[in-house]
Amino acid sequence: MNKRHAAVVTTAVALGLALAACSSSDGDTDSSPSSAASVTALSHIHGLGVDPSDQSLYVATHEGIYTPDPEGRPKLVGKSKDDFMGFTVAQDKTFYASGHPASGAPGPGNKGLIKSTDAGRTWTSLSLSGKSDFHALDYARGVLYGYDATNGLLRTSKDGTTWRDGAQMQALDIAVSPQDPDLVLATTAEGIVRSTDGGKTFAKGRQPVMAFLSWTAKDALYGIDTSGGLSRSTDGGATWKKAGTVPGGQPQALTTVEAEHVLAATQDGVYESKNGGKTFAKRLTVEVGDRQ
Repeated sequence: MNKRHAAVVTTAVALGLALAACSSSDGDTDSSPSSAASVTALSHIHGLGVDPSDQSLYVATHEGIYTPDPEGRPKLVGKSKDDFMGFTVAQDKTFYASGHPASGAPGPGNKGLIKSTDAGRTWTSLSLSGKSDFHALDYARGVLYGYDATNGLLRTSKDGTTWRDGAQMQALDIAVSPQDPDLVLATTAEGIVRSTDGGKTFAKGRQPVMAFLSWTAKDALYGIDTSGGLSRSTDGGATWKKAGTVPGGQPQALTTVEAEHVLAATQDGVYESKNGGKTFAKRLTVEVGDRQ
């Protein structure tokens, strides 16, 4: 097996696991950000975000949304311990997410699109409840982009309630150009696919094979492969240059705050780089035993 084929196979396996990783978390508990019970070890992470209002880190997991406490330990935000899948920070204290209710909690198995305007403390259902599970969400220039894993298609919305269906595909993550709302990238087992019409159609996948993408600045598109290798593109994905390696094994999520400020979750923690991926410091610890 040559190296290129091995990379495709590895990402295909990771893609399949990610699309199937929809298990529910433990039952809901009456915890709060100040309670001792809210301090716990994180397991599998599905999303990362930084609130621009105060630069706080938020981590979407199988067991709720967490943020670091003053000692750097994970602290549950609000009371929900639902299984959060797709997750994105749109603007100050405004988050969008998808996922499933906690074990034993009421409601349909798929939450569709939900929204928080108080930095994840409470959530409101917006659309597609019971119908869709967004495994990837992105927000750019007033438009929501979501990869609906239930139906295998890219969807877009300007208000979070009415959706336009785009291309059908099997993808793991999406990223939208911060300057061109029609330029959308997605990671697949065949490589990165590219749309220039807002996700209606995608060109054939091209190398390299990436697991996750994040695109905050025009010249700073980042991608991470299945072994934690971080690469950067300054030309919208046409060419890539190795930036560094994120510690901790297989990646679980990636987000960029600014051109040199990168956050990535791997199998054993959430890591932060402020020099474009050259070096990383651990922000939070993840339980290594969770491999979903």
